[in-house]
Amino acid sequence: MNVLITGCNRGLGLGLVQRFAELSNSPKNIFATCRNMEKAKELQDLRAKHSNIHILEIDLQNFDSYKNLIKHVGDVVKNDGINLLINNAGVGPKTKTLDELEYEDLRDVLTTNTIMPIMFTKACLPLLRKASKANQNKKMGIERAAIINISSIRGSIASNTDGAKYPYRTSKAGLNAATKSMSIDLSPDKILCVSIHPGWVRTDVGGKDAPLDVTTSTMNILSTLLTFNESHNGGFFRYDGGNLPW
Repeated sequence: MNVLITGCNRGLGLGLVQRFAELSNSPKNIFATCRNMEKAKELQDLRAKHSNIHILEIDLQNFDSYKNLIKHVGDVVKNDGINLLINNAGVGPKTKTLDELEYEDLRDVLTTNTIMPIMFTKACLPLLRKASKANQNKKMGIERAAIINISSIRGSIASNTDGAKYPYRTSKAGLNAATKSMSIDLSPDKILCVSIHPGWVRTDVGGKDAPLDVTTSTMNILSTLLTFNESHNGGFFRYDGGNLPW
């Protein structure tokens, strides 16, 4: 099994890399992206302990750089492809009322949280399709081929009872819409596509008052991912497996 996770210098991304590395049947390769390797000391320390971790330095807003990264990953995994892509990289919510909102707020957050994971998924498709083809004997799930988009309950339109946070809410709702379309478009390839809400987690994004720590959230996410099958395709779920409304 080969896994690629974006945004791994800290927080949830780093936690997910650690959870996968600690598995008794840890993936053959764990590819972890970060924007600045020099600043990703904890990720480097983790790599020193686990030889299957590969750190990939990339600014994911530089869409032209995807081709080189995918070629590098492809050279490592060859015909095995990538079984699991976790689009985790993103920016967190800021309190923006309609009166406060500026064009740049929407543009920057939508680019990072919506456009970026869509375009990166597109770049990874050849490797995901290779994995699915190489595992035709397996049912739809993360051990065959899967795309997991880290979303947020703030992207749930039905759950929005307090308004505001326009950039973040719209970016995650857009990501959810993309997940649903991916689940339909990639169904013939047997590639699972799901959105996950990681919970309110104590990270730089979630803040110190959040009720969940990174370890609890990521352990639950990993346990939930292992249960996913065709019935979950195109769904929106909590970190603990609970279903969320669109």
